[in-house]
Amino acid sequence: MLSFFRRVSNSKVGTGFMAIVLIGILAGFAMSDLQNFGSGTVGFGMGSSTLAEVGDQTVGEREMSEAMQRRLQEARKTRPDADYATIAGDFETLLSSLIDEKALIAFADKYGFNLSKRLVDAEIAQIQQTRGLNGKFSDAAYQQFLSRERLTDAQVREILSASLLQRLILTPIATDTRIAVGMATPYASMLLESREGEAAAIPVGAFLAGLKPSDAQLQQYYAANRARYMVPEQRVLRIAKIDMEQVAGVTASDQEIAAYYDANKAAYAAKDFRSISQAVVPDQATANAIAARAKVGGTLGAAAAPAGTKAAVTSLADQSREAYAGVAGDAAASAVFGAASGAVVGPVHSDFGWVVAKVDSIKSQGGQSLEQVRSAIAAKLTADKRKQAIEDLADKVQTAVDDGSNFTEAAAAAKISTITTTPLITAAGTSRADPSYKLPPALADAAKAGFDIAARDPPEIDALKGEDGYAMVSPSEVDAAAPAPLATIRDKVEQDWAVQQATIRAKATATAIQAKVARGTPIAQAVKEAGMPLPAVRPLSARRIEIAMAKEPAPLVMQSLFTVLEGKSKLVTDSQGRGFFVVKVTKVVPGNALLQPALITRMQQELQDAVSDDYAREFMAALKKDMDVERNEKAIQAVKKQILSSGG
Repeated sequence: MLSFFRRVSNSKVGTGFMAIVLIGILAGFAMSDLQNFGSGTVGFGMGSSTLAEVGDQTVGEREMSEAMQRRLQEARKTRPDADYATIAGDFETLLSSLIDEKALIAFADKYGFNLSKRLVDAEIAQIQQTRGLNGKFSDAAYQQFLSRERLTDAQVREILSASLLQRLILTPIATDTRIAVGMATPYASMLLESREGEAAAIPVGAFLAGLKPSDAQLQQYYAANRARYMVPEQRVLRIAKIDMEQVAGVTASDQEIAAYYDANKAAYAAKDFRSISQAVVPDQATANAIAARAKVGGTLGAAAAPAGTKAAVTSLADQSREAYAGVAGDAAASAVFGAASGAVVGPVHSDFGWVVAKVDSIKSQGGQSLEQVRSAIAAKLTADKRKQAIEDLADKVQTAVDDGSNFTEAAAAAKISTITTTPLITAAGTSRADPSYKLPPALADAAKAGFDIAARDPPEIDALKGEDGYAMVSPSEVDAAAPAPLATIRDKVEQDWAVQQATIRAKATATAIQAKVARGTPIAQAVKEAGMPLPAVRPLSARRIEIAMAKEPAPLVMQSLFTVLEGKSKLVTDSQGRGFFVVKVTKVVPGNALLQPALITRMQQELQDAVSDDYAREFMAALKKDMDVERNEKAIQAVKKQILSSGG
């Protein structure tokens, strides 16, 4: 609600202040939604690669380039054809964020506010992507994270240090603010205010009739608006797949199959199951007597009867060796499974006492010969060998690339003859020349890699999406982003020219209507005197709280009802460029929040949040002043031009 009165950020101090967009790549860090702070003075005496100095800290050209590169990677997750021109507006935001980061670090250094390595280590361990399968920090996972996000350990530690300092220095400044009821009440009353008015619509469409540009006008408009008709960068990619097709001739040999069978005979041998009677007694003498009687004949239970309660007699049916070992121990299991059917075994000492056992019966289950399992073993070994062959081929290709081979040479080194060459495609995998062309889904990641590398970079080897294998990719042709030729978009340009001219006419008419209304002419009469077929004037009415609490932003024409005084009028531009409105306020009914104390309480909280934000901003501004921020504007503009001209 408060944002209706003040155009300020709605972020809270607890979540931070520096909108370090490069922290967006650390999606899982315990900080987000961070805001920007201002900039310092114009720098001088700095090296050409230094963009800003903050105390003993500097922001360099390389840092800025890496930050923009990471921002571009983020943008391409939602818009694959994004380039540096797409994120040009983020340059200053990123630079200001880097300066803020350095200012906090410099402030901490100057005043001895040191962070221990252990504290930063704990923050790193909180990053989700640094955890292994057991949910705990894994150095291997951390290294993969650094590689994937193109960060160094030092960079991560610096970002986290700035975040910690932000929380430890700024949060105490901005907490525990208090706003009096008397201050919140007028704001709450404003929310209850209601207004009535009138609005006249002046749509652009009403002025389009008869607009047709000459060739000269069209050429002039196209030249002035070339940026509107930019075609994203397109590339022809060469892709060499290293997959099962390349290793189809790899199969398991008879010798390998036999060796595997021999090494795993236990898995293919018949399973021995035994039904066993056993008696367990506490002393060896009693066990010897039971064994002697059992060997004469009869059941083990009859032989153990004279021992009375001293003997624990059980019968176990169809026991495997492993199952019986779990009951009687390994020593007893070895003796029982080494004896013949009907044999009496023991006594054998176990953890539970002395065991006497009788093998009541033996039966075997399963068992497969080599011929019976040959095909299954062959299929497994062949699949394993082919996977390894693919890995070997990929390693061979990577080695060739690392040694300086180009795409053709690396493919030849691995004897890859099947090469896919795409037409000119965008980063999204579509062809402007052939709308029916579809890049195979398995090559999507390879194509992305093909757009990430520069034209003269070595080929990239990337895993195939959803398949066992890899793809080597390299751009063979690069068409930089450029305006589409006028001949191919003439109709579109003519339409845009007409809309521009109609917009000029509509604004002139709207301005004339608003001027008459401002002089006292009724709005309906002013519209009629315009001499154009315009929509009828319509009434407006709303309460401020309805607009402030709406789930979706209210139309500008409704918002403007609360931006002018009673009896006054205003010219409003449609946010979607469809035309203009002339809005006049005819009645204002003040609100009274004293009848709604809950609203006053809520306004108190919102004001406290805003004041907390202001406290932190003011402190940060003072901090940067103390750190003497100096910006090298000449170097900044040079780096910005260099980055944006590279295209991405």
